[in-house]
Amino acid sequence: MKKLRKQLLLLAALLALTLTGCEAQDLLSTERADSGSEVTAAYTMTESQITDQAPTAVSVLDVPEFSGEPYVVLNGNEPDFTDEEKTTESYEHYSDLDSLGRCGVAEANIGQDLMPTEKRGAIGQVKPTGWHTVKYDQVEGKYLYNRCHLIGYQLTGENANNKNLITGTRSFNVDGMLPYEEMVGDYVRETGNHVLYRVTPVFDGDDLVAKGVQMEAMSVEDKGEDIKFNVFVYNVQDGVKIDYETGDSEADSSMQVTTENSKASQKYHTNQNSSNNSKNNSSNKNTTAVKTNTKTTASQKIRGNSRSKVYHCPGQRDYDRMGTSKYLVTFKSEKEAKAAGYHKAQR
Repeated sequence: MKKLRKQLLLLAALLALTLTGCEAQDLLSTERADSGSEVTAAYTMTESQITDQAPTAVSVLDVPEFSGEPYVVLNGNEPDFTDEEKTTESYEHYSDLDSLGRCGVAEANIGQDLMPTEKRGAIGQVKPTGWHTVKYDQVEGKYLYNRCHLIGYQLTGENANNKNLITGTRSFNVDGMLPYEEMVGDYVRETGNHVLYRVTPVFDGDDLVAKGVQMEAMSVEDKGEDIKFNVFVYNVQDGVKIDYETGDSEADSSMQVTTENSKASQKYHTNQNSSNNSKNNSSNKNTTAVKTNTKTTASQKIRGNSRSKVYHCPGQRDYDRMGTSKYLVTFKSEKEAKAAGYHKAQR
């Protein structure tokens, strides 16, 4: 009987020990699971924070202080596209808005198939971060701010896409960004080739208005022979001081922007040496905007593009660029160019 009692006690002890071990194991498993959940959540949150805080590829610290010129050359005018991005397939991508509602990087491989076939519609319903409706007499058109497309409508046909519109000054839009957009647009329309194109808004901290944008482009089929640039365009306006944190502004005569780059007096070139290049890029052959004399003389010839069958007259924007093109053909008159099957460039 005593022997049986001992066996029962031993069995009860073993059973209790087993149950305790299971509970301990379950508790340990639960702790590991909880710990794992916390690590995953923390990692996801950190990743999200990084995305929210970094809508730009370049830092404000990488951009030289504004010194009066509407743009400055970055990285020796070399864009930073990967080999994977250098494709002849057209595409477009617009980053999601960050936690403050700001736009991020917009990138496209511009081809004729992306270009719009209809006139641009209304975009007034979009209110980008930092937007204010304010007028100044010294601003062309009076209104200080424009809804500025990161990738221009003429390139991808994006209209009221809030992922593609930022608050920018009139000068920033017309004197800064537009000429580069038109250069790319004309090239694609005339050659049928593709241009890799990326625009990155650069914000300082939690500012609602971008300090400016980084614009990069490279013609694909000819590996950048005709189009290649990497510039930063400042979001500034002559005679106006801007509070980039809020979008507020005030008249300030000390704020001066060199805006001699009117459509009539400015030419845009790529891949040619020029003594007229920007002071920031005097030794670089891949140029940005340079000022040239557009006077027409009787000795100047009509310049045609043998590939696109488009001709350019003296005074048109791409006349000088065609002077260094491997597809250059010349004519004595427009009549001769038309007889050869060429048509006149739009600009």
